[in-house]
Amino acid sequence: MADRAGVLQQVLLRRALTSGDGLSLPLRFSADVVAKYRSIEGAQVIRTRTVGRVAIRGQWSLDMGIVAGAPGGAEVQVTLGDLMQRLPERERDHWIAHLIAEPASENFLQMKMAANACIDDGETADWK
Repeated sequence: MADRAGVLQQVLLRRALTSGDGLSLPLRFSADVVAKYRSIEGAQVIRTRTVGRVAIRGQWSLDMGIVAGAPGGAEVQVTLGDLMQRLPERERDHWIAHLIAEPASENFLQMKMAANACIDDGETADWK
């Protein structure tokens, strides 16, 4: 049986697939991403044990989940939609630099980045 967080992720994925809108899917970032905002005048960085917010007074705010027991240290989650809709463009590279990449197939990612990509890594094989 999946843990409660895993079940909630499944629910969000089902909603995204049903609606055709992937904006509710969470992305993971190193919690170090918020350190920048502690030294900015007018910024607010607050948290509880499980959620937090970064805000620049009168400009923008971004809510995040705090991942309990994250491997390798603290992590936060923010939805793709919030990154696109609430985070100013000038802040996006900072957040991308703190992205925690999921395990992935390099060839698959290259195929998705280039519409006509050709990946030749050997003969086809039965899936066993």
